[in-house]
This record gives sequence, C-alpha cells and structure tokens, in this order.
Amino acid sequence: MNCKNQAKGERRKAKHRFPVTAPKFSYAAGFTLIEVLIAMTLLSIMVVLLFSSLRICAQSWEKGENKIAEVNEVAVVYNFFQRHLSSAIPISNDFMAGNDVNAANQQGTATDAMNGAGQQETGAQPGKNNKNFSFQGKKDALQFVSVFPASVGRAGMQLFSIRPQRQDKEQVINVTLTPFFPVTEGEEWNEEEEVLLKHVSDFELSYFGAVDDTGKSGWQDKWLEKDVQPKLVKISIKTTDGVYWPDMIIELKVADAGTGVNAAPPGLGGGN
Repeated sequence: MNCKNQAKGERRKAKHRFPVTAPKFSYAAGFTLIEVLIAMTLLSIMVVLLFSSLRICAQSWEKGENKIAEVNEVAVVYNFFQRHLSSAIPISNDFMAGNDVNAANQQGTATDAMNGAGQQETGAQPGKNNKNFSFQGKKDALQFVSVFPASVGRAGMQLFSIRPQRQDKEQVINVTLTPFFPVTEGEEWNEEEEVLLKHVSDFELSYFGAVDDTGKSGWQDKWLEKDVQPKLVKISIKTTDGVYWPDMIIELKVADAGTGVNAAPPGLGGGN
C-alpha cells in the first residue's frame, strides 16, 4: 500500500515538473472579402483603360493609313496627267506617204481608230478621208497623243481618250489607249482600257489658249476642230468619298509644232 501511494506521489511530482501543453499551429494571413472586391475593381478599371488606349491607337493608325492612301491616289492621278498630258504631241492622223494606195488605206484605218476612240469628245464621224488633229477636248472628255517610254510594253505614240463612265453603279474616269501609227492590211490595233479614278462625282476640264484669230487668250470649256494645242489644261475633280482634290493645271510643253510653247496667262508663270 505504501508502495502504491509512493508511486502516485512520484507521478504527481512529474506532472508538476513537466506540465503538458497543447500544440500551437500558425495560420497564414488571408484577404477579406472587401479587399478582394477592391482589387477586382481596380483590375477592371486598368483593363478598360488599356483596351481604350489600344482602340484609340488602332483608330489613329487606320486614319493615318487612309490619309496616306488618299494622298497617294491624288499623286498618282496628278503624275499621270503631268507625265502624259504635258508631253502631248501636236499631230494629225495623216499617215499618207505620196500616192501609195496602201498608205492611203492605213490613213483611213488610223482615222477610224482616232474617231472611234474620241467620237464622244469631238463629235466627229468616222471616215476614211477625214484628217483630224490629235488634241480634242470638251468640258468632260479629252483626247491627245503622247508617247510611252521604251521600257513599257506599249512603246511608241498612243492615243489617250479620257472620259467619265458608269461602272458598278458609280462614276469612274476611264482611260482608253489606242496605238497611233499605221498598220498593215489585215492587222488591228490592240486597245486597252484602264480605270484612272473611282468614286468620281464631278470631272470638269477647261483649256487656256487663243480665243480667236486676234491672238487674245482665255479659258474655254472646249477645244475642238483646231490645229494647235492649248497652252494649259485645267482639271477639276470631285469625289464622293469627301477627299479634297485641288485643281490641276497642266502646261503643255509643245503647244504648237510650228511656234513651240506659248506664254502662260498672268499669275500662272510660263515655261519653255
């Protein structure tokens, strides 16, 4: 009995000497619901601002590309007239050489081609005995002869016929190219048609040159049945897409085969 009591006493002393404590666990600190909502709100605002900035950048880029395309289109049309119209050749469709019958037939074929390409502009009727001057112009149509460089597939003199036409429910400026030289019997000219400009709402031409035999010069809305070219040609174009087209004034380098380039009107300058 004493041994048992002594053992219990020892155990009590051991408990007091080494007290038993519950294990302690450390937990990571978390976010509250309010903090999560605030973070999501800030993230949403940042995403909206980012995509808005990207959209503005894309729109600016697109506007810049459209503006460049508009400027390039104007430059292409201006270069076309500057290159070909300014170097128009004052010449008639007279391919006859002496009294050769074949040459006479070639002259008639060239006359038909010239009248056929420019009949709407000049009102001339095709015929084998007609001799027409190459440059003919009305208020909304023009024809002239110019030369392509040797590097182009259609080298040599070409008859340019420029007029507005309806295509795909819109008005375009169409250019027809016809070779301007005699052909042998049985051959035909290979005409080509190209669209110079689309979305055209107005196309107007005017010509500066001698009004009558007195030598007085002025602007005219047609240039028909004359044996000289005008000094200047003014081209006014308006399009349906709202692009601004400044008036183009082209000086013809060879106004007359006999006299050369005539003086330009006051304020526009002259050239040789």
